[in-house]
Amino acid sequence: MPLPVTLARADTPHGEVALRRRGGVVELIVNGVFAMDSAETASELALADAAPLGRVLVGGLGLGYTAARLLDRGARHVDVVELAGPLLDWARAGLVEPLGRVAADPRVTLHHADIADWIADRPGPWDAVLLDVDNGPSFLIHDHNARVYDATLLAAFVERLAPGGVLLVWCEARSPALLTTLDAVLAARAGSRSGAGPTPRASEIIVPVRREGRRFDYALYRAERPQ
Repeated sequence: MPLPVTLARADTPHGEVALRRRGGVVELIVNGVFAMDSAETASELALADAAPLGRVLVGGLGLGYTAARLLDRGARHVDVVELAGPLLDWARAGLVEPLGRVAADPRVTLHHADIADWIADRPGPWDAVLLDVDNGPSFLIHDHNARVYDATLLAAFVERLAPGGVLLVWCEARSPALLTTLDAVLAARAGSRSGAGPTPRASEIIVPVRREGRRFDYALYRAERPQ
């Protein structure tokens, strides 16, 4: 395996972020932990493909594959909220594809913020909210991201969806607890509305991927705001 070449690195209040190239593959490293690379992007693309189009909010820029797929599918506008400011700078500088393409598209607005705080005074609505800010509740890169997966914040994202809009959460492994939490959020919302009909349920989408001869099951969790 070739040795990695650092393309860019920076320290942030939440730790180090770096882009590396290993052969023909670009890697994103956060706090010394492998976050993603350009060799296997099936789950990032699946996240975009599961979203209704229109106005879409994406939490977590990554290497730009999810946002780029939304644009390719015809999204009207994409808001991307990213915690690591240097990653946004590297995107605007066109350091690697597809980061540069996402930053240059007039349908995209990049926001430097923690989405858990940013969402508080943004009413929406969005047709879809896609959360890929960490690896999921079972393996956090940033401990403070645990709140992204709790009922309070998930309910806030659902409330900012347009009727029929969809919340999607990416996880690096199956999370039955997250599915249960989303079901509880939907049930609580349905219970607060008279004549709402059957209680909606969240669902799990498994995305199998192969890395170095091994199979991994990534998971997407989907919650729809009723019409």
